Amino acid sequence: MASAAAAAQCFSSYSTPATWALRQRGGGGARVLQFSSRRSFCVSATAGGFDNQNREYVIVGGGNAAGYAARTFVEHGMADGRLCIVSKEPVPPYERPALTKGYLFPPEKKPARLPGFHTCVGSGGQRQTAEWYKENGIEVLYEDPVVAFDGKTQTLKTSSGKILKYGSLIISTGCEASRLPEKIGGKLPGVHYIRDVADADALVSSLGSAKKVLVIGGGYIGMEVAAAACGWNLDTTIVFPEDHIMPRLFTPSLAKKYEDLYQQNGVKFIKGALIDKLEAGSDGRVSSALLKDGSVVEADTVIVGIGAKPVVGPFEAVGVNPKVGGIEVDSLFRTSVPGIFAIGDVAAFPLKMYDRIARVEHVDHARKSAHHCVETLLTSQTKAYDYLPYFYSRVFEYEGSSRKVWWQFYGDNVGEAVEVGNFDPKIATFWIDSDSRLKGVFLESGTSEEFSLLPQLAKSQPLVDKSKLQSAASVEDALEIARSSLHSGASV
Repeated sequence: MASAAAAAQCFSSYSTPATWALRQRGGGGARVLQFSSRRSFCVSATAGGFDNQNREYVIVGGGNAAGYAARTFVEHGMADGRLCIVSKEPVPPYERPALTKGYLFPPEKKPARLPGFHTCVGSGGQRQTAEWYKENGIEVLYEDPVVAFDGKTQTLKTSSGKILKYGSLIISTGCEASRLPEKIGGKLPGVHYIRDVADADALVSSLGSAKKVLVIGGGYIGMEVAAAACGWNLDTTIVFPEDHIMPRLFTPSLAKKYEDLYQQNGVKFIKGALIDKLEAGSDGRVSSALLKDGSVVEADTVIVGIGAKPVVGPFEAVGVNPKVGGIEVDSLFRTSVPGIFAIGDVAAFPLKMYDRIARVEHVDHARKSAHHCVETLLTSQTKAYDYLPYFYSRVFEYEGSSRKVWWQFYGDNVGEAVEVGNFDPKIATFWIDSDSRLKGVFLESGTSEEFSLLPQLAKSQPLVDKSKLQSAASVEDALEIARSSLHSGASV
């Protein structure tokens, strides 16, 4: 832990608010973030009136990104007596993807449980338990989210009334689950949303006594939860408004392969449908869902997976991007306010390779943005964050499953899709634009070597002979065609 010698700490930040601005340029209305250069100042760590001991760096939020940021602070020797994490969670940061995967397995099928998946085990790193934070001199305030923020005085107020001081601030508040309105049954007992361990515990409890499960939403959450419910041998139905599952990524043909697999596991699909309201039984617990077309689906357990929204409060004044939501940052994760950064799901950042502002709700970005941001804060790094979009899913991995699913996608799913393979077990999809450049690639059940090829392809965007891909006899042949294009000298 920090010694008394750390009583006078030097804070690294930026110039005063008078030297920065978020401006509107001319009649075109282009938004320009302006940043000033660094400077240093000192604040006494023993000054009265504040409730955190560590004040040089404060991270608000206790999710994936916070855990990886903490690791980077430790690697630089800048955590002990200097770093404070303020979290609404009762436990240290953990690898959140487990909550809709292994955490939901039935008890006899070896479910994941804490402390097994604290950060940073998901990337092969050390398991950062509560003891790890103590040993590294990191102050963690649990179950006490920040509710107010004052940029002028560089202070925060928590739900318990604590007043916290910061030198540099990292906003890592993530997202919250989108919810059905209370007036249509969104808060009935038996209706679940998954964002944290408490949510997952409540769902596991319900699954243990459930007979009929209804999953609302055909995206990541819906598909992963439905697969987990199959492990409990439950009558499971998925309802969603689109024509097929995973509509933001899957082509109709690719979606059908996965829908067939789910149906083989007993899952029923209701497509193109909207929820009118959830209805309660005589015991007050959810008993059915009434759809807009008047049909009724019986269910004693409902899981809602209809997306998420960034938690920007109480930091709206820092600058929210009007198109994608989230706190707007530059390519070094600096906001428009000196000394304040944002990382992970809540950050609206420049997606350099596609020249657009984006928010990415994925653990890979949470990890990488945290590292890049802290490197920027602690060193002279000025290299722009250059993120390659990456998504994956792993389902049906419980003991006794007849078929495990593991797919990865890199890049951008734009252009014409070329599908290769029969899903037994492999299938691949390549997205080729009008200039014959490979923009994105998807692979199911690949080897480690094959999976490692995907980011190379998506990053390089090589010219690919589409006709050769279309005539490829196997996924392996198609990947080899794509691999050979990397050496043709026609990459971006």
